[in-house]
Amino acid sequence: MIRLIENGIYLIQGKQALEVKDTNVLWDLNGQTVDPEQLSTEEFPDREKARKNTMAYQILSRHNASGNMDDLKIRFDALTSHDITYVGIVQTARASGLKEFPIPYVLTNCHNSLSAVGGTINEDDHVFGLSAAQKYGGIYVPAHQAVIHQYMREMMTGCGSMILGSDSHTRYGAFGTMGVGEGGPELVKQLLSKTYDVKYPGVVAIYLEGKPRPGVGPQDVALAIIGAVFKNGFVKNKVMEFVGPGIENLSVDFRSGIDVMTTETTCLSSIWATDDQVKKYYDIHGRSEAYAKLEPGEVAYYDGMVMVDLSKIASMIAMPFHPSNTFTIAELNENPYDILKQVEAEARKQLDNPRIKFNLTDRIVKGRLHVDQAIVAGCAGGSFENIMDVAAILDSQSVGNDYLSFSVYPSSQPIYYELIKRGAIGKLMQAGTLIKTAFCGPCFGAGDVPANGQFSIRHTTRNFPNREGSKPGELQISSVALMDARSIAATVIRGGQLTPATEIDFTPAETDYEFNADIYAKRVYQGFGKPLLKSELKFGPNIADWPEMIALPENILLKFAAVIHDPVTTTDELIPSGETSSYRSNPLRLAEFTLSRKEPQYVERAKGVQALEKERRSLVAGAKDLAGLSDGLRGLGEQILQAAPAYTHLQEALANTGIGTVIYAVKPGDGSAREQAASCQKVLGGWANIAQEYATKRYRSNLINWGMLPFTWDNDPEIDFHVDDVLFVPGIRQSIINEAATITGQLFTAHGIKEVKLQLNPLTQDEREIILQGSLINYYAAN
Repeated sequence: MIRLIENGIYLIQGKQALEVKDTNVLWDLNGQTVDPEQLSTEEFPDREKARKNTMAYQILSRHNASGNMDDLKIRFDALTSHDITYVGIVQTARASGLKEFPIPYVLTNCHNSLSAVGGTINEDDHVFGLSAAQKYGGIYVPAHQAVIHQYMREMMTGCGSMILGSDSHTRYGAFGTMGVGEGGPELVKQLLSKTYDVKYPGVVAIYLEGKPRPGVGPQDVALAIIGAVFKNGFVKNKVMEFVGPGIENLSVDFRSGIDVMTTETTCLSSIWATDDQVKKYYDIHGRSEAYAKLEPGEVAYYDGMVMVDLSKIASMIAMPFHPSNTFTIAELNENPYDILKQVEAEARKQLDNPRIKFNLTDRIVKGRLHVDQAIVAGCAGGSFENIMDVAAILDSQSVGNDYLSFSVYPSSQPIYYELIKRGAIGKLMQAGTLIKTAFCGPCFGAGDVPANGQFSIRHTTRNFPNREGSKPGELQISSVALMDARSIAATVIRGGQLTPATEIDFTPAETDYEFNADIYAKRVYQGFGKPLLKSELKFGPNIADWPEMIALPENILLKFAAVIHDPVTTTDELIPSGETSSYRSNPLRLAEFTLSRKEPQYVERAKGVQALEKERRSLVAGAKDLAGLSDGLRGLGEQILQAAPAYTHLQEALANTGIGTVIYAVKPGDGSAREQAASCQKVLGGWANIAQEYATKRYRSNLINWGMLPFTWDNDPEIDFHVDDVLFVPGIRQSIINEAATITGQLFTAHGIKEVKLQLNPLTQDEREIILQGSLINYYAAN
């Protein structure tokens, strides 16, 4: 079904793959040696020349402003944000000197459009968004018109282009567009005509062959790939380049459904070979000029390959609590007790709360797992073809009147319109399906929250703990499994009994599609290139400026406010999604939720340390004297004197040492691009993270852009970090200036003082300056 090839690969004419096992010998995929002179190509290039024949290289080189392909400085063709992120981005850019949007910037309203938390604050943000689009020359998509990525697919993609989005699922490879999801500060840089700086990434070929079996959908293929590559980091921070003869057997909707889920592999971006089906898509959407043929060169070199035999992909399920926790539905149905007990045991470790009773085996009825809720929604599930097939399966069937519920969210109004025209909506409604508007709520916990203890199956993007909206602090727990829309529909017509779509007979719907452009033309504000510079931004009372952030001091003293030993810590755990995000435009209020589901005491601890830092600054400013120091600050000052004998006076030691908090986590940052996972720590006085590795580049970038130190640590077995331990890092400012790779600190524990070696992976000159200044906002203000 899936085969990983770790060695380098030459791809000949897009079809024949040759593995490089040593410097001079090529092997075919059956293990036989191959003579390059016998290949059907006029010239067999060396490895470096062949690297340039990938689609990724060609696109990146056209967007690179550095003149050096090893160190890329990318300028994107368009930007996009939704209503969790655009207020903070515009506020940051405005504080940094924004005059007008230099490239098309799409502001969508698909994440908090249904939330009712906080009264007017959600709609206040939408009003702000429209006023920003008017003032600076942006594109504004009102609530319920489209989810962020569907609008970009329909209206903004183009073959060979690049789009940067402040949402991790910014993936448009199936349309010939390299999409990158990053935290908001990276979009700020583009708005200020700066660049996205990154080392040239590895490129891995995703070689598709065969044709999917009836009943197998795009989520099945995506979950099979994620299950094969996530845990081993096979494509981490690399570009996934989809090639091979199997592509022609997939519709554009099907390709897009696979592509949007590549984020869950932790890759940097994706790109697909394009063909007449993609051309037809652009023709239908009135954008024929956006099409171009994309394919690898005659001989292209890749850093590895994922071989996918589409004909062998089965109906899949990703069990709680990660998209990589994959099984075939058939194997789960054959052995439900053992698999569910394994899932329960792993989940309880991850939840780390013995008061929460998490059980799945009690959902087994007559040997089959039964579900309580089913949803097809968002950028992954709400496509035209997915919903057409769901309607075909539910035609003349019934959802029933028991506990099971079923909701479908078309991903845009044009898709909704076409589904009505084709009779699909009527079939779904008659079966008892709830039809809702374009909204991402089920993906991140702001809509369709299940009852406590219930089990939901969803064709959405993620199934992290509590992402569906339950609150562990109130001992709530429900869980989500990811499945393809077709198997979800099959399960619904079986009364909630888990059923793969490959087990039922249905005729896939005819999917010829017509696009009604009037729907957007009559409602979407198109302001690019037409800024109304004299117009005013409209601020609601919850929209607040960022608090002051000071430059990096000479030394820092860090108190551990959270120590997390889970294998992976998601951004949802660092800053919860769902109703929490209603406070996204008020940094101080949002920060109150930091780590609230994972480490509820974090905020109180961080505030306690932050109060000591404020006291320290008062001392330095002369507003306080040594005699009036609190015991807490005096104690930290004495630790500085103990670790830094060069300081002989308490006043001098405190004047040169900033006091803040640090989080230790094994592998933080998997999941969302939300910058708030870092900014909320900064707002509460955070100065650093320590990790064995960072799950994604985007989380590490978010830390840097908020002036936080992204330390890594080699997991010295003689050292344990504990909450309330104190780490003194002398000369950190000079170490950043000197580009030091290793940083030595003194760790104060209950058992004495130990030396700790930390690493700072290479930082660009701009990244060093941002950290030295204390944040991206300060960096631009200083320049």
